[in-house]
Amino acid sequence: MITSSLLFAVQSTIEWNPSVALVMLFCNLFAIVIGRFAIKNPGSGPDLPIPKPALWKNFGVPELIATTSLGHILGAGMILGLANAGAL
Repeated sequence: MITSSLLFAVQSTIEWNPSVALVMLFCNLFAIVIGRFAIKNPGSGPDLPIPKPALWKNFGVPELIATTSLGHILGAGMILGLANAGAL
């Protein structure tokens, strides 16, 4: 049986600061680079409305959403892990 004292034993999370932003930024960039070369059928959806270099020719909206979603998952894990380790 869970007692009421265990319900209030919650560890606080780290507040947003520039180091947290850098970790999230690098995790998203890492996921975009990995996704650029790992996506099986690139360019099957709508294209991004910005000019891109030739290397990113087939990188559209679905690829961007997919890779940044993975980047946010990686970033959340990295931020929580580094915060619990005391590095952030």
